[in-house]
Amino acid sequence: MADRILVLDAGTTSTRAMVFSRDGRLEGVAQAELTQHYPRPGWVEHDPAEIWERTLACAREVIGGDASAIAAIGITNQRETVVAWDRESGDPLARAIVWQDRRTAQFCAGMKDYGHEAEVQRRTGLLLDPYFSGTKMRWMLDNDEAVRGAAQTGRLAFGTVESWLVYKLSGGDHVTDASNASRTLLLALDGAQFDGDLCELFGVPQAALPRVVDTHGELARCHAQWLGCDIPICGLAGDQQSATIGQGCLAFGETKATYGTGAFVLTNKGQEIPHSDNRLLGTVLYQENGVRTYAIEGSCFVAGSLIKYLRDQLGLIASAAETEDLARSIEDSGEVVIVPALAGLGAPHWKPDARGVISGLSFASGRAQIARAALEAMAHQTHDLANAFAADGAPWCRLHIDGGMSVNDWMAQDLADILALEVDRPDFVETTALGAAILAAVGCGMHASLQEAADAMRGGARCFAPQMDGEVREARLARYARALTAA
Repeated sequence: MADRILVLDAGTTSTRAMVFSRDGRLEGVAQAELTQHYPRPGWVEHDPAEIWERTLACAREVIGGDASAIAAIGITNQRETVVAWDRESGDPLARAIVWQDRRTAQFCAGMKDYGHEAEVQRRTGLLLDPYFSGTKMRWMLDNDEAVRGAAQTGRLAFGTVESWLVYKLSGGDHVTDASNASRTLLLALDGAQFDGDLCELFGVPQAALPRVVDTHGELARCHAQWLGCDIPICGLAGDQQSATIGQGCLAFGETKATYGTGAFVLTNKGQEIPHSDNRLLGTVLYQENGVRTYAIEGSCFVAGSLIKYLRDQLGLIASAAETEDLARSIEDSGEVVIVPALAGLGAPHWKPDARGVISGLSFASGRAQIARAALEAMAHQTHDLANAFAADGAPWCRLHIDGGMSVNDWMAQDLADILALEVDRPDFVETTALGAAILAAVGCGMHASLQEAADAMRGGARCFAPQMDGEVREARLARYARALTAA
């Protein structure tokens, strides 16, 4: 009997395939690293063929040749990353431009100068920033001959990563779910499909874009040639929306923060289209039978990637796990402060040209101080977001955290201390994949509703309560605010 969910989790640094049981138990996982390409400062690219090939290999490995046990597939993905391919041959036309890429900063600045941002934000919930997919598509059309030629002959297909994987698995279905579509600058939050006026504004041919579908239901089918039998694809969501569902934040006002490559906070806003006066984002959380539930979001571009930078580029640590021991080995950071703007600053600042800062160095500063300051930067960035959410009338009463960095107990406690809030961390922190499993389980009829699926598939959690003295907290925040002015 088919009673398992296969989740494909196509992240930024790796891609994974995971098998979940009906009650949310993880039964298997296979993972492969993705090659990061940095052709110029501020540019980040992936090879779409590598994403496909390694994702497929992971799927085959984790199901072990027995696809008959898989009831449905759920896919979650790094959002905003753009793939361009030939819709007839199915071959990629260029490297994918990754969400972290900043090459369209000048284009965005020009659109702001022409006064377009207010209307774009009103319609899409987004700001004019290189982060989002639409400007990446425009750059490809302007600068890549193969992409431009495919557009001229009607063979061009644009999509985000889940769209690319569905196309390959299904043998040609060109769809995107509403959560990913809402990250492109080309979908009005109240529009069923990509908007012709927005496509014209950004210079992106509407014909090259996928059809917008629900986040759960039978959305496409994986052909038997790939995994051994025909399997419905029943869940699609961008990684942060998927993590919000995996945290069970299904009621108005519930908030989660994911600490992965970047840090992303989402608050459920129900069926109210969100608007922000504090440079936060409105986004689609999920869509069921054409009806949307929305979220308000704050995005920090650098979180776990800062720890990776300390390890790989600077050689200050041997592993990410080492940062917790280093942080605990000293009483404080010795006034060392890191502003992790290695890919610009996201919400609520939105400074694409900002660069990282390490301040407060002295001869007493060493590996431990820098490692602790790197972890402290997570709480500082999150505090900036908390202030913006509160100013938009969405204050946090409690924060649910997840993602790879959240397993660090020191960092989880520091978040509670700086936010002066209780912070919950689930026993199973891979909530991005769990959210995709929940969507697919509902989409294939295994569970009747998202709430039923979340209740059945989520486990327990640990609570971190604030303990820090108020004066210490205020001094930390003041040092970070001073350092921020130099970014």
